[in-house]
Amino acid sequence: MRLLDRAGELLSREGAAALSLRRVAADVGTSTTAVYSLFGGKPGLVRALYLEAFHRLGTRLRAVPATGDPAEDLVRLGIAYRASALADPHLYAVMFGGAIPGFEPDDDATQHSRAALDPLLAVIGSGVHSGVFTDTDGTMAVACWAIVHGLVSLELLGNLPPGLDLAATYERALRANTAGWMAAAAGREV
Repeated sequence: MRLLDRAGELLSREGAAALSLRRVAADVGTSTTAVYSLFGGKPGLVRALYLEAFHRLGTRLRAVPATGDPAEDLVRLGIAYRASALADPHLYAVMFGGAIPGFEPDDDATQHSRAALDPLLAVIGSGVHSGVFTDTDGTMAVACWAIVHGLVSLELLGNLPPGLDLAATYERALRANTAGWMAAAAGREV
């Protein structure tokens, strides 16, 4: 775990050129041989880092307790998404930012990354099935992910206006987005 965290920190702070097995090993007080034994080389380390990043996100999303209200659950998942990004900002770019030039996740890693968002799909599915949400073509999941990803990315990159209450603004945006998908809103133009 320390090896993966250090690798992610190096990537986010200094870029891909700073990521070397020798440096990661030295920084956590182990040998390069140990890193090779664990990961088989730099590509294996990068793949493990990618998997760990999505594992942490998925774990945080699955830990959100269901309230029985799909709209509230959707907002809570969005809040957990932000909390995950803020807890591990060094992993966020690994997941979504192309921090590692040339890295292409294999099919298994891609499937693992998509599974992290299963709680989002489950809440939306539940809300559509119960008539709370209107989503006729599957667009809702993409739109909800886009809003949380966009806001979190802006926050992590320091691109939001200074003095803004980020947590409150984020939650208001989540609630407004959720309201737009509610069946009660379907009769009016949004």
